[in-house]
Amino acid sequence: MDNRTFGRLGWSVSEVGYGMWGVGAGPGGWQGADDQESLEALQLAVDLGCNFFDTAWIYGRGHSEQLLGRLLKDNSGQRLYAATKVPPKDRAWPSTRASLLSDVFPYDYVAEYLDKSLANLGVDRVDLLQYHVWEDSWVDNDEWLESIARIRSAGLAEGIGISINRWEPWNGVRAVESGLIDSVQVIYNIFDQAPEDTLFPACRAHDVAVIARVPFDEGTLTGAITRETTFSPDDWRASYFVPENLESSVTKVEALKADLPPDANLADIALRFILANPDVATVIPGMRRSEHVRRNIASSDGQPLSDELMTTLRAHRWDREPTEWSQ
Repeated sequence: MDNRTFGRLGWSVSEVGYGMWGVGAGPGGWQGADDQESLEALQLAVDLGCNFFDTAWIYGRGHSEQLLGRLLKDNSGQRLYAATKVPPKDRAWPSTRASLLSDVFPYDYVAEYLDKSLANLGVDRVDLLQYHVWEDSWVDNDEWLESIARIRSAGLAEGIGISINRWEPWNGVRAVESGLIDSVQVIYNIFDQAPEDTLFPACRAHDVAVIARVPFDEGTLTGAITRETTFSPDDWRASYFVPENLESSVTKVEALKADLPPDANLADIALRFILANPDVATVIPGMRRSEHVRRNIASSDGQPLSDELMTTLRAHRWDREPTEWSQ
C-alpha cells in the first residue's frame, strides 16, 4: 500500500482508505451488512496497510462509528486516522442555496454531535471532523467561524473538513480559499471529473487534502449493476437508482466497457483512474467484505494506467446536475 501526504496536516495516509457507509446498516443506508463480517474486513484492511477510515454519525445512527471505535481499540499500537461527519440538523441531503447555517449547523448542535461521535469512537479527539453538507455562502457566517475556532481551541478535532454536495464541486472553492479548512471530500471518478476544473487547483494552491468518495459511482463502475438490478425499499440505493438514473447509468457503463479490453477489471480501472491524480490524498471505496478489501487495496501497487487508457477514460466524463433523486 502506497501512502500520500494529507494536505497541510502532514499525515501519511494510505492512498486507498476505507469508506464506512456500507458497514453502518440502518435506516436510510446500504442494507446487507453483518457486523462480524465488517469487523473482519476492517481488520484485514489494517493488516494490509490501510490507515484512513471515513465514517459519519448518520451511518447507522452511530453504529459505523462504534465499529470503527472497536477497530481503533484493537489496534491501539498503530496510527489509524479516524474521520467522521456531523449530520445536518434539518436532516436534508443535500443542502440548498436557501439553507441557513442556523438551521443546519448551529454551534450547540455541532458540539452535541461531536460529543456523540467521540463517545462512539472511544477517543478524546477526532482526527478529522467534517460537515456532512456544505454551502460556500456559510464561509462568511460568524457562527461557523466561531464554531470551528471553539472546536480547535478545545482540542476536540485536529482537522476540519467539508463534504461537498453531489455534483457541486464548485460549492467548496471559497471554503478552500478561506484557509479555514484542512480537507474536502468530493465525488470524483471516471464519470465525475468536474472537481478537476476549479476545486482541485484551489486545493493544490492552499494545501487542502482531497478525499475522493464514490469511486464506483454508487456501484455502476464495478459493472455489477444492470437494468434488472433492484434494491429493497429500505436500502438507500432504491431511492437513488430510480428508473431514470438506472437506465442512463447502465447505458454510460456499457459505452465505457465497449472502449475497454474484454478482460478489463472495471473496478480496478476505476480506482487507478483516481489514483493517477496527485491532487487526491486518499480514495475511500466502500468495503463490506474481505474480498472487497483485497480487491481494492490491490489497486495501490504503484502501477499506473497507460496514457492511452487514461485518454480513453477521460472521454467518458459525464457532467450531471443535481435533481430530486440525486441526494
